[in-house]
Amino acid sequence: MTSQAAPDTTAVLTAMYEAESRYLAAGGPGRATFDLLAPCFAPDVVLHQARALPYGGTWRGHDGLTRFFLAMSETWETFEIGKQEFLATGRTAVVHTHVRARARATGRELAFPILQTITVRDGRISQVRPFYWDTAAIVAATTP
Repeated sequence: MTSQAAPDTTAVLTAMYEAESRYLAAGGPGRATFDLLAPCFAPDVVLHQARALPYGGTWRGHDGLTRFFLAMSETWETFEIGKQEFLATGRTAVVHTHVRARARATGRELAFPILQTITVRDGRISQVRPFYWDTAAIVAATTP
């Protein structure tokens, strides 16, 4: 059974995904300013990516997220967000996302799910933990 995220959490997530779309439409990393996304994230936001990924590690604050988006754009030529489901309630949301991406280094395409836990504090995202179904497949697709 799927539950809806709490209204405040849903509003924060919806605003962030809309801001991300505007950011990417404006040219994305290296071209658009992170100011489009900044209001959605706490200044001390922490993003934990699986270390095995080409953009793995812990990214902190708005500067860290700016560097993360640059690392993602260096890895992926395209990164299309498909169907999304908001699954949890309360301060921590769980978002299930389907992705289709093409690796910049190899041209290989890959479709995969990501499950993210996203913590919202004072109306802004304060922590993100994405869980990938198969990090080895991502590394294989992105490594020449």
